[in-house]
Amino acid sequence: MTVDHVIPESRGGLSEFGNLCFCCRRCNEFKGSKTEAEDPVTGEVVLLYHPRRQNWHEHFAWDETGSLIVGLTAVERATVPAPNMNDLIIVAARRRWVSVGWHPPE
Repeated sequence: MTVDHVIPESRGGLSEFGNLCFCCRRCNEFKGSKTEAEDPVTGEVVLLYHPRRQNWHEHFAWDETGSLIVGLTAVERATVPAPNMNDLIIVAARRRWVSVGWHPPE
């Protein structure tokens, strides 16, 4: 895990608690300075999920295998691919975690 600026410093985000969160390093590097993305269902450009302001369980779910993140709303459908949250490497790791009962989190 790494510390991520929800709103990147390059976009005016501050290094303060309300703008920082833990993030998978691989996802963080892929997200870069993105703050918005296109919902693949509606084509609407929306702001990415804000972990300090929005509840994960209201916007995301795990698929039946417990290894893929599914976006339930426009914001989350856009957020999942933006930082590549279902990258093949992390999905493979999640499958191993599921097999030993470590995942998905409650």
